[in-house]
Amino acid sequence: MNHVFLCGDPALDFAGTLRARRTSRFEMLDAPASLGSWYVECGLVNAAPACGDGDLARAVAVREAIYTLVTARLAGDGYDEQALALVNEAARTPPATPQLTAGGRWTEATPEQALSTVARHAIELLSGPEAPLMKECANPECTKVFIDRSRGGRREWCGMESCGNKIKAAAYRARKKQAATPR
Repeated sequence: MNHVFLCGDPALDFAGTLRARRTSRFEMLDAPASLGSWYVECGLVNAAPACGDGDLARAVAVREAIYTLVTARLAGDGYDEQALALVNEAARTPPATPQLTAGGRWTEATPEQALSTVARHAIELLSGPEAPLMKECANPECTKVFIDRSRGGRREWCGMESCGNKIKAAAYRARKKQAATPR
């Protein structure tokens, strides 16, 4: 598995495929094949669609539009018209459609259908009851946004293994260092 899914919604996980946006940007969708594998690993489809360079460019543009809309929502700002238009346009394509087979559920899709499914998740999230539960990871280097479904709404990090442990370990080391410093 090459991708991580910590955010609680496929649209947020998709937006998180560009990591550390403020510092050392790391692109997870670096080739058409990685886009196809993301769709499979996310569970949107069972078979990776044959993605080309154009599909990748369009997916990255939609991803950035989703991130723009999500961060605007978090900041309490109005939505960017261009980002809205791009996400809405992607969502107009028919989505991936599951089929029932003798072996169970099976979903195949074109790259456009898979991207439409992601765009529809973004629309549902941003217009639905979980929108107020979105938070940005408290790790200053991380730019992932997640849905905080924790009891009391006190979750701080996108994931304990990825960010929470780093922050807690750094705080522990700082406390130990401060305690060891002579006054």
